[in-house]
Order: sequence, then structure tokens, then C-alpha cells
Amino acid sequence: MPEQAPTRLKIPISVLVVIHTPALEVLVLERADWPGFWQSVTGSIEHEGESLVQTAIREVREETGIDATLYPLADWQLQNRFEIFKKRRSRYAPGITHNLEHVFGLTVRERLDIVLAPSEHTACRWLPWREAAAACLSWSNRDAILLLPEKLAAHKTQAAQPQT
Repeated sequence: MPEQAPTRLKIPISVLVVIHTPALEVLVLERADWPGFWQSVTGSIEHEGESLVQTAIREVREETGIDATLYPLADWQLQNRFEIFKKRRSRYAPGITHNLEHVFGLTVRERLDIVLAPSEHTACRWLPWREAAAACLSWSNRDAILLLPEKLAAHKTQAAQPQT
């Protein structure tokens, strides 16, 4: 059955937020409308005035119950342009076929209890980073998780730099 068009069309600019612990355990969520599709937190900007950081904070709260303002949220300065799955295109204006995704990392101190949005996800699990990457169907999500050790090391190096 084809998906019904939403009342408000989605903007083809989104965020991907890799939520992880310092021990490189990564939170993955199973989509409610796509059993077996595991992913990190994702979501589109709601309106042209919403910043990417605001979108990331909102999506993390909506999908997991986590207040991302309480933890380090890092813009990985990584963008992925990908073709929108055909079964999802009715959510966008006619002729829109690609999305621009911006990748963020959110470091939490330890595995947190997650409050899922049942309309979006049915399950969650914390996995070691390589297992989390292997569980993701999306290439951009998999590749982002595989960058986690490098991004976390770079963030620690930057944090240790003396401020001038």
C-alpha cells in the first residue's frame, strides 16, 4: 500500500545523530514502519528557520526522550547527499528525489534509558560501534558510525587544546 502524503511536505535537508557512549556503544532504533530497518536518530528540518543544531536537539528528544542539551553535541562537518527511497518520496514536493543529510555525534556518559516514540520506532538497543554499523541498512548511517572512533578522538584532541 503506498504511503499517504503528509499534510506538510518535508524539506529535503536532514540530520543524522549518532548517539554513543565514550566506550563506543551506539544507540540504534528500529523503525515502526519498516521492521528490520535499524538506524540512528534522523529527521528533517521542520521549517527554513530551524537550524541544524535545533533540528538535532528536537529529533533526539522526540525519538529517544534524551535532552541533547545536557550532553556534548558535535557537528561532524559531514554531509551526505543520497537518493530518497521511492516509498518515502510522497512526503516531499513533486520532483524531489535527493536529500542532504548533516551528521552529528552526541556523547552520553553511559547507556541511557530510552523513551521511544511508538509512531516512529518499536525497539532500541545499545551495540558496540562495529555491530551498530553492521545493523544499519542506510549506507550513510553505517559510514557515520564507522567514523565514530576517529571523530571521538578528534573531539578529545580539540578539547585538550589550550585556548588562546
